[in-house]
Amino acid sequence: MSASRKERVVEGICANLVDPTLGVGLKSSPVEHEVSAFADSNASLFRRFCRCLYVDPCSQATPGRLRRRPCGGAEPRTSVPRQAVAAKFVHIGSRVEYWQSGALLLLFALAAASLGCQHRSESPTRSDSTSKTNARPVVGRAFNSALSKPNAAPDGMNWIPSGKFAMGSSFAAFDDARPIHTVHISGFYMDVTPVTNEQFEQFVKATGYVTTAEKKPTPEDLPGVPPDKLVAGSLVFTPPPKPVPLDDISAWWRYAPGADWRHPDGPASDLKGREKHPVVQVSWFDAVAYAKWAGKRLPTEAEWEYAARGGLDQQPYVWGKEFRPGGKYMANTFQGSFPDRNSKSDGWTGTSPVKTFPPNQFGLYDMAGNVWQWCSDWYRPDYYEHSPTSDPQGPDDSFDSSEPGQPKRVQRGGSFLCSDQYCSRYMPGGRGKGAPDSGASHVGFRCVR
Repeated sequence: MSASRKERVVEGICANLVDPTLGVGLKSSPVEHEVSAFADSNASLFRRFCRCLYVDPCSQATPGRLRRRPCGGAEPRTSVPRQAVAAKFVHIGSRVEYWQSGALLLLFALAAASLGCQHRSESPTRSDSTSKTNARPVVGRAFNSALSKPNAAPDGMNWIPSGKFAMGSSFAAFDDARPIHTVHISGFYMDVTPVTNEQFEQFVKATGYVTTAEKKPTPEDLPGVPPDKLVAGSLVFTPPPKPVPLDDISAWWRYAPGADWRHPDGPASDLKGREKHPVVQVSWFDAVAYAKWAGKRLPTEAEWEYAARGGLDQQPYVWGKEFRPGGKYMANTFQGSFPDRNSKSDGWTGTSPVKTFPPNQFGLYDMAGNVWQWCSDWYRPDYYEHSPTSDPQGPDDSFDSSEPGQPKRVQRGGSFLCSDQYCSRYMPGGRGKGAPDSGASHVGFRCVR
């Protein structure tokens, strides 16, 4: 096969036949065997077009199908299994451990599913997610150099045209968002809003899906935790009655048994009147499952920032230079004294309905504030030092110096809890991070295609 023929075949495979949500190789194709025959000897072509495919004898589909793998051939690093400990706190959006009323509060921060030859669950259990935690994400986009805007946009999505932008931030607090570097992004569709409660409910009704927060952990998940403390639940923001030091997040976060997407603030809450609010209390696994069902995927971090900026290169906010142009609030953020008193100057103390605040120049709502949004990428603070300049997919593994050994995925956009007193990550260059099996009352997602 000639080099040009190989290139055209591989590009066609990546553009049309690779499932970017599952990364589970080629669909039936007359060129499949032809491509497989030269895959190993032409790895550079696959790295260029498909983010490193390889012939995988362990495929759940037909043995010998092509499948995603980490670039460079290195084995993914693994983490030491999590142990329950007390009196510890980390950045919210990842996971929290602390004592409350003398009881050990549970954590739900396990590892991502193994990439080995074992059963891959569509809705991973807590135990499923403890092997080979730093395996490369399988939900990144497949590169398609021929992608162009179709005639009709999918319902509820806007076209984001291809282009270049300066990714990163010079804001002093965002030390993991440097160096600022130029990135080219191919065109794609993005949901106009974060996924709402009513949309997520349709998914659950259609599939019977059970979210991470609804699953009771086992003693194997959390060794040493008393059996009566192994209860399903999630993290809920609870403002303290008075000002508190900002170096102890346990002062405003609590583990609430029974908190989940249907009960975002705990078992006494519900979704009445919140149908059009962003769904929260969803883990990264939950977001991936929804995206697969919807025929979509999670955005890469680069896609997310490019879309958020809307063509306003290196502006501090997704709408421009001023936080409140003309005195108008442009996003759902925290006003007042964080975390004890929200003055509700923007009209909201918690999540707000999507489309409450103005869209950016790409017609996208809630690209700043309201809820954090999961991305497909693993998180590393040093990734920008060596990330690709075209359609970057994120690093091959995860590392966070504040919590070594705990893999994390990228979150973007900030939330209704972001304040210039504490977070400010509603700015488009700000990066968040979270353990993939952890949700909270300020974490949601949106999809792309």
